Amino acid sequence: MRLNNAIKTINGNPQLRTGCIMLIILLVIALLAPILAPHDPYALSDDMVVAPCREYLLGTDGLGRDILSMILYGARTSLIVGFTAAIIAGIIGTLLGGFAGYFGGKIDGIIGEMINIFMMMPSFFLILIVVALFGSGLFNVMVVIGLTTWVGNAKLMRAQAMSLRQRTFIKAAEAIGENRIKILFKHVIPNGIFPIVANTTMGISGAILTESSLAFLGLGDPNIISWGQIIQNGKSYLVNGWWMCVFAGLAIIFTVITFYLIGDGLNRVLSPKLSKVMFFTM
Repeated sequence: MRLNNAIKTINGNPQLRTGCIMLIILLVIALLAPILAPHDPYALSDDMVVAPCREYLLGTDGLGRDILSMILYGARTSLIVGFTAAIIAGIIGTLLGGFAGYFGGKIDGIIGEMINIFMMMPSFFLILIVVALFGSGLFNVMVVIGLTTWVGNAKLMRAQAMSLRQRTFIKAAEAIGENRIKILFKHVIPNGIFPIVANTTMGISGAILTESSLAFLGLGDPNIISWGQIIQNGKSYLVNGWWMCVFAGLAIIFTVITFYLIGDGLNRVLSPKLSKVMFFTM
């Protein structure tokens, strides 16, 4: 029954339906990359800077590597980074925002100052500094992106908690002596999590863009194929090897749009005020 309701909800929202279809395509590409890839993405060959042809559908780069195979494997990197970083940011933002909004007082003041500090700091340059100091491994990239992008989730959760703590069922739970920590995790966070889910989904796009930007600047993991890395390697061949940057760039655009559509669709489904507002119809 729940599955039928979920399918009905997805079909009733054009943004969410389109985003889910695009996400399925991305997941299939990432999971079946070893099967779908026509060549070894790490293998060098003498066919350097070959234009798209029958053997190399998307051409090769300056080292003779197949662009199509690299893009297929790069989908894995982007999805892993995007999901992991967004989950870290979602958990941190939810916890800090929940504590600040529900308990208020000094706790709210301290967490509020933390939020203000992170809002004032240019997050991308902070990420650059941390990656430069601690290394550009994929794990470091995922963690530092997650640790610097939680502010939006914290602000949303704080606002939700401040509203929920005034509700009758929260007051009733407090009146019967239920532990406030238990109330936070049992009542406040579950009832205020819906905007966080939508925002975290959109945050996946931001994490993927950040990872691609780091790879483009040469600060990504050199041992793992990334779309940003493909563009970085292809920028020297823009005149006679445009396909290196173009196809990797299109892959990034496709992925970012996918998660924005899902996030926007979830926001409209979970927010009654937006349920009747549509940017386009299918």
